[in-house]
Amino acid sequence: MTIFEKTRELGEMIQNCDEMKAYKEAEARQASDEATQEYMKEFNMNRLNLARDMQNGKISREDAIEANNKAFEELCEKAPLVREYVDAKAKFDAVVNQVNSIINFYITGQTGDCTHDCSTCGGCH
Repeated sequence: MTIFEKTRELGEMIQNCDEMKAYKEAEARQASDEATQEYMKEFNMNRLNLARDMQNGKISREDAIEANNKAFEELCEKAPLVREYVDAKAKFDAVVNQVNSIINFYITGQTGDCTHDCSTCGGCH
């Protein structure tokens, strides 16, 4: 078996993992919910306004970040499908990061940024 065949096999395994399925399902639920889409449009418009105000010196970067974070939390309260999507994406991203970390270890022999907390990377190699 060639490296490319193994890579395709790995890609298929990632595509079929539970985290990817949950992520895609959450994405579809969020995208098909009209109320959620309206709340997201409102959030994105407010975000653009914050960025403009920050560029024009009307608000500090720190205040803009704080306001954006607060608005995101409010969005998640009004539209729980957004939080579900964000959480599912984070779990899937963690799987991809773990896979990349393992591949990197076998290429470089280095484990990267070990936090000594195996939940962050899946453990030592």
